[in-house]
Amino acid sequence: MLYPVSDLTSNRRKMSVWSSARGTVKASANFKMADDVSVLRKAMEGLGTTEKKLVDVLTQRSNAQRLLISDAYQKATGRALIDDLKSDTGGDFEDVLVALVTPPDVYDCREIISAIKGAGTTESVLTEMFASRTNKQIVAFSAAYLAGKRPLQIVVWFEDFVNKFQYGLYHVHLRHFCTHVSLQILYEAGEKKWGTDESKFVDILCHSSVPQLRQTMVEYKSISKKSLQESIEGEMSGNLEDLLVAIVKCAKSTPTYLAERLFKGMKGPGTTESILTRIIVSRSELDLLDIRADYKKLFGTSLYSALTSEVSGDYGECLKRLCGGED
Repeated sequence: MLYPVSDLTSNRRKMSVWSSARGTVKASANFKMADDVSVLRKAMEGLGTTEKKLVDVLTQRSNAQRLLISDAYQKATGRALIDDLKSDTGGDFEDVLVALVTPPDVYDCREIISAIKGAGTTESVLTEMFASRTNKQIVAFSAAYLAGKRPLQIVVWFEDFVNKFQYGLYHVHLRHFCTHVSLQILYEAGEKKWGTDESKFVDILCHSSVPQLRQTMVEYKSISKKSLQESIEGEMSGNLEDLLVAIVKCAKSTPTYLAERLFKGMKGPGTTESILTRIIVSRSELDLLDIRADYKKLFGTSLYSALTSEVSGDYGECLKRLCGGED
């Protein structure tokens, strides 16, 4: 079963939140937990909700601070903060606020479960999650989910390798165990072979660590005269191609890959809000500054300007506050 947020209190004390100097959200230097709890209570109690106050508090605190606020809120009110946010808000605004008060590993886990539940699987979400997360993050979100005391990867495959895409995702989970990459095997499985041995690409690319992949990309081109990405795109198709290309792109630069994902989420008629929420929330303390820089370099406009054009209301304001400003 999926652990409820309320059951994670003890884990929060020892949880190491993923953060870096390249995030847009930092821990508040003048953090006063009791004051924040009071503001949130007043914003949601009584008639109507003061959405601006919710945004002001929850977008300007680190995840570790938000989790402390959530604990203190429950002690003060007898209610879970996440439940009150769900009751007093809705739609995309609710989704982003709930994401903000959820531990990162649990949030990643819930995104994966959402992608595989029901009729049909959202393969693009699984590709993004497994390609862009580090080994440590993958291990963490796997541990956040148990179904009948089985690890996440078994649940994802429905206890069977239905196709090479699932097989590939499974091996991404194990990639840190790879100790050697054979470029010759990779070349002979693709460019040199009539018909592609996809399993060899999966075994090597999905097992390899990021440093190994970077070295592989450099050396592969000297053998095949094509880049590894070009070879994958020429030899494969469908979800497996998307997964392997995403792995290669993330080995080059995860921020660049995620900038492309954000652009696609806002491209054309309609906006895929779930992509914007997932990437901006999950990377706000990691590398959103780098994503912003790559977005402007690739598409000629700032991420902040794109958000201003594509999303509005309280939801749009929340994303823009997390984004942090113009470039």
